[in-house]
Amino acid sequence: QVQLVESGGGLVQPGGSLRLSCTASGSILSVNDMGWYRQAPGKERELVATAARGSRTNYLDSVKGRFTISRDNAKNTVYLQMNSLKPEDTAVYYCYGSIVRSVTSTWRDYWGQGTQVTVSS
Repeated sequence: QVQLVESGGGLVQPGGSLRLSCTASGSILSVNDMGWYRQAPGKERELVATAARGSRTNYLDSVKGRFTISRDNAKNTVYLQMNSLKPEDTAVYYCYGSIVRSVTSTWRDYWGQGTQVTVSS
């Protein structure tokens, strides 16, 4: 069993900041990429940021310079620091991890339950 648990969402005013966290736990041999998606009402889910096990990161163009993804490999945890938040950042944010459970398993993506981020005055 593998679980990803997110925290840190909430309500913030435009221009404010939030920090999301997501920790993978359970029967885990190794974690490769981790990252964040988001889905706003009536819109498709979009990839916000990814962080490889090394230092490589990627960002959605609209969040570059405002969001920073980081991870703690020892804790199987990924973070998303969100600054200068805008109303259009309002969405449910989902973390994911590319995880293999054992030497006989295959890699697959596991997902968190989602955390709501609302940017509003």
